[in-house]
Amino acid sequence: MKAKEGVLELLNQVLRAELTAIHQYLLHAAMCKNWGYDRLHDHYSHLANEEVQHSAGLMAHILYLDGTPEMGQLDPVAQGQNVTDLFRFGLEFECDDVEALRKAITHCADVGDFTTRHLLEHMIEDSEEHIDWFETRLRTIDQVGLERFLSEQIKR
Repeated sequence: MKAKEGVLELLNQVLRAELTAIHQYLLHAAMCKNWGYDRLHDHYSHLANEEVQHSAGLMAHILYLDGTPEMGQLDPVAQGQNVTDLFRFGLEFECDDVEALRKAITHCADVGDFTTRHLLEHMIEDSEEHIDWFETRLRTIDQVGLERFLSEQIKR
């Protein structure tokens, strides 16, 4: 199937963000494991797996539209120095992702590509859930303190 105007470019931008997210969340999972926070390690691993699924879906859809998935470039991966940094970087990343997805969804609706729009709408739901998760963790740290919060992250 031939892609509508501008759709492949937007899909490849979203793909680059998803591939970056995989690397960022894998790094954050490893950092949390190294720090001894098993629950956070598990959650970041889960986030990375979700991003792998999104990336695989995007690649398949780009190929379906007779395009070529652009796999050779990532955006910068935010490392951070502590758990709070990781949450802030994750929140910022997901907010940027939602904005890019909204732009792509709007474009798909404008050009009449409802299949791509549906795929992106599913992805934006996950990203908004990620935003909520990061916001909730940051709010909890503000309410109970970092030490209390982290003490709950040691065991699964």
